[in-house]
Amino acid sequence: MSDTEDLRTLMEADRWIDRVNAQSTHLPELVELSAVENTLRDLVKALQTAQAAQAPVRSAYEEAQREAARLAQRARDLETTLATSTANARELAALQNELQHVRELLGRVEDRELDLLIEVEPLDEAVAGVRARAQPCAERRGVLLAEIGALRATLDEELTSLREARRARAAALRPSLLARYDGALGRVGTSGAAQVLNGRCDGCRIALSPLDVDRWKVQPPDTFMDCPECGRLLLP
Repeated sequence: MSDTEDLRTLMEADRWIDRVNAQSTHLPELVELSAVENTLRDLVKALQTAQAAQAPVRSAYEEAQREAARLAQRARDLETTLATSTANARELAALQNELQHVRELLGRVEDRELDLLIEVEPLDEAVAGVRARAQPCAERRGVLLAEIGALRATLDEELTSLREARRARAAALRPSLLARYDGALGRVGTSGAAQVLNGRCDGCRIALSPLDVDRWKVQPPDTFMDCPECGRLLLP
């Protein structure tokens, strides 16, 4: 095989490697994952806002519930004591006064509990609503991460195979020619050689001047002119 063909096969190998690398970072699933994660971030902020509004009201409501339960229990205890007491009239009057006071407190606390319940219910619904919207997004994110992992594993396997083939093709080149090729590859990436198509380097896409085209056309076989713009070795 000629130097030109060896160089062309190496160029094609590097271009394939570049395509697969680009595919790994431009998966459609990555675009969707970014959108899903942006939505989740917005929902987290919405949840934090909803919880900040909910927390003090729910805390006050639960405290009112506990106080109402305590007072109700105290009223029941007093009622039982009065029903079974053999105390004197003064003690019974004191118990009756305490029971009346506890019942008054209980009424006020129960009114407060009801007011807080009316206030907290829409706040609870707002928190639950944000969580409900977030759940399918979180599930979709998990699916996408699994799909991306599987796709990248497949692409990594392909890259391993392509790089093995690339090493074999590079070994076929003369050391001096490989050094020129690798130097250009290191400077511009993708590949160290390019074809001239319709007077343009298909690496940098820039048109060669008429003088450069004439120089390129008269190159002896298996000698290679550098692209004046990108430095890639120009192939016929």
